[in-house]
Amino acid sequence: MQNKLAFLIVRIGLGISMFGHGLVRLPKLETFSQGMLKTFENSMLPEFLTLPFSYALPIFEFLFGLLLLLGLYTRVAAVVLSAVLISLIFGSTLVENWNAINAQLIHLGFAAYIIYNLKDNSFAVDSKMNK
Repeated sequence: MQNKLAFLIVRIGLGISMFGHGLVRLPKLETFSQGMLKTFENSMLPEFLTLPFSYALPIFEFLFGLLLLLGLYTRVAAVVLSAVLISLIFGSTLVENWNAINAQLIHLGFAAYIIYNLKDNSFAVDSKMNK
């Protein structure tokens, strides 16, 4: 029971963080995107890659964060968010934003915990669908 409770806490925590990131960025998507483009304008990352990512990021955070909150398609959500976080870590290195990497690595560690301990995902929609 302790493992299942710990899993739930991590899943909800990561889900709320990702969901919240997306939730506050979606209403101001254009402003967020322009800010991201400004951040990367002097990096080696070309705008034709930065621009679509800047629009997709809040959508991915919102959608896959919500899936984690619900415990729906938990493995897929954690894997996709891991890929997003790895992309963010790479981007942070390109602009030498070393402080952001700490939080991104912590989030990535929680996503890895979820993937590794998926057997403990009992308090979730997934567990109801598999019965």
